[in-house]
Amino acid sequence: MTESAPNAIVRKPSWIRSKLPGGPVYAEVRGIVDGNRLHTVCQSAECPNMGECWSRGTATFMILGDVCTRACGFCAVATGLPTELDLDEPRRVAEAVALMKLRHCVITSVNRDELADGGAGVWAATIRAVKAASPSTSLETLTGDFKGRKDLLMQVLEARPEVYNHNLETVERMSRAVRPQASYARSLQVLAWAAEEGAVTKSGMMLGIGERKSEIPDSLRRLRDAGVQILTLGQYLQPGKQYLPIDRWVTPEEFADWKSFALELGFVSVSSGPMVRSSYHADESVKLVPGFEGVSLKQ
Repeated sequence: MTESAPNAIVRKPSWIRSKLPGGPVYAEVRGIVDGNRLHTVCQSAECPNMGECWSRGTATFMILGDVCTRACGFCAVATGLPTELDLDEPRRVAEAVALMKLRHCVITSVNRDELADGGAGVWAATIRAVKAASPSTSLETLTGDFKGRKDLLMQVLEARPEVYNHNLETVERMSRAVRPQASYARSLQVLAWAAEEGAVTKSGMMLGIGERKSEIPDSLRRLRDAGVQILTLGQYLQPGKQYLPIDRWVTPEEFADWKSFALELGFVSVSSGPMVRSSYHADESVKLVPGFEGVSLKQ
C-alpha cells in the first residue's frame, strides 16, 4: 500500500499525462454535446482522456441521466436517486452521433436500479435510434449488470449493438470494496450470456486499486473463459479524497507485460497502459477482431 494519509491523492508519476482540452474539433464536439443536452462519461467520470478524445472528434455518451443509483468506490459519477427518465434522450443521442459522423460510437449509462427494467427499454430505444440515423456507424454499448437479469440484457442485445461491453473492474478479492452493489460472479455471467448470443464482447479492469499482482492472471483467465474478446487495462486514478486510494502506480513496462500475457490467453485485442480507459480508442480496438463487419448476433 502506498504510504500516504488515508484516501489522500498521491503525486502522479511522470508517465501519467493527459492532453488539455482545446482546439476547433474539441469545441465542435462540446457544442454538439451541449446543444443536444446530453451527458458524457468523459465529463461525469472526470476522464483524463477527454481532451485527447474530444479533439479526435469522439465522445462516450452516457444515457439515462447523470445520477447513478450505485455508489462504487472508484467512480466520480454522482450517486443518488434519479428524479426523471428522459424518453427523448434516444433521439438526441442519435442526432449527435449523426452530426459527429462517427464510424464507431460508444454509449454507456448510469445504473438505474430503481426502474423495473433497469433502463433496458431506453437502452434498446437508443441503439435503434442511432442505427436509424447512422446506419454505417458501429455501436458499442457499455452497460451495467441489470442485477443479473438475462431478460433485461436481452433487450439490449436484441437491438443489435456491434460490441457489448461490461467491465469487471477488478480482481475478485477487491470486488466488494470497488463495486459494493455489484457482483464479480454476476459480471462474468453477464459477459458469458452476451458471448453465447454471438456478440463481440469486451471488458476492462483497473490496476493499482488494491489488487495483488498474483491475482490478476486468474481474473484475465476468467474473462477469457467467459468469451471476452476485447480487453482494456488501465491505471486507477483516484477522483477525490472520498474514493478508494491509489494502491500503487503501475509502470508502462508492467502494462506491456500484462498485454503480452492477455494475448497469450487468446484475447484478440488488448489495450493496456496507464492512460487506457474502457472506451479509449475503441474504434481502433474493434478493428482487430477477425471478421468484424458489424452486427454479429445470432439470427
